[in-house]
Amino acid sequence: MTATASESLAALYLSDETAWLETMAELIARKEFGEVDYDNLREYLTDMAIRDRREVLSRLAILIAHHLKWQFQPERRTPSWQLTIIDQQNELEQIFESKVLLKHAEDKLPKTYRHAVNMAAIETGLPKSAFPPKSQLSAREWVALPLSA
Repeated sequence: MTATASESLAALYLSDETAWLETMAELIARKEFGEVDYDNLREYLTDMAIRDRREVLSRLAILIAHHLKWQFQPERRTPSWQLTIIDQQNELEQIFESKVLLKHAEDKLPKTYRHAVNMAAIETGLPKSAFPPKSQLSAREWVALPLSA
């Protein structure tokens, strides 16, 4: 790859990520591997993996926090809580099709659960000690957990 082409791709990466991605896909499809912007592609893919992992844990914490609120404050249940639970379950069910992301969620469940308890305690006004100290369910089980009446 020429210095000008390399500089042009690096500039495109900074100015228009979507156009840069499309260009990378085109170069790979045409098997023009020498033209691929490998430095920025590596950075992009690394960042994408980090975002995916962060999204999984964020969604799981929100799901668990809402389940805890649902269980420990039944008198304050709202359709909004129910919709949040259903939405997070649906999204996580799709995300967990990736076994790597499911394993990440399971590995980080203790920390994610503690975060969810903190959120639920703040939102409910209950002390953290009102909630179980450890998750009794796996990440997959939280996703499948039905709402009790």
